[in-house]
Amino acid sequence: MVPLSDNNPTRSTPYVVYGLIVLNVLIFVYELSLQGMGDDALNRFFNVWAIVPAELTDSFRGEAINPIGEWVTLISSQFLHGGFAHLGGNMLYLWIFGNNIEDQLGHGRFIVFYLACGALAGLAQWIFALESVVPTLGASGAIAGVMGAYIIRFPKAQILTLLPLFFIFTTVRLPAVFFLGWWFIQQAFYGVASLGANADMGAGGIAYWAHAGGFVFGVVLGPLLGLFPKGRGPFNQERRR
Repeated sequence: MVPLSDNNPTRSTPYVVYGLIVLNVLIFVYELSLQGMGDDALNRFFNVWAIVPAELTDSFRGEAINPIGEWVTLISSQFLHGGFAHLGGNMLYLWIFGNNIEDQLGHGRFIVFYLACGALAGLAQWIFALESVVPTLGASGAIAGVMGAYIIRFPKAQILTLLPLFFIFTTVRLPAVFFLGWWFIQQAFYGVASLGANADMGAGGIAYWAHAGGFVFGVVLGPLLGLFPKGRGPFNQERRR
């Protein structure tokens, strides 16, 4: 299932979402320039700015070798992507779900929320791959946090969804609680399934625990940062027209 849009208007311009999309695209263009210089240049870049779980583990032992400090990668890794599909999928989800959460939190709190969810998602993935030397990168964990906040704030919002049915593609409108809930169940399932495999991440190099963890952190952090109007909450929402 691929989300195309939602029916959830905003009251303010999502400047932070726009800025994040532009920044992610610009950094990806820089990655492409490094790729043109050979695989080693891009790999060195990822090894410095992406999360390398084994190096993060070493940092707790006082053995860190990353020149920028391994903790910095919990933030910097959120702006790196491994390919066009990786970047495009993440930016699509951020575009659809991020504007409403920024509208609710405000610009300043939204960027704090976004970066915190991404950093915590990176730590969630690290816990399950302490000695991995494969760089972990991407905005997926932060965007999963946005999706977690969205599902509790706007569970009844309708998501226009591209749905493949065998060789035919059609569009349907699904409530956010179903679309995002099903997405989370998939990530958690694949994360659990990957525990029995000798892999650094999930199947296909996907950091399922970062996705599931980011989602949960979004559910928790969103209300703490003002996702709901004062006196309201996920179980006591105002009526929306």
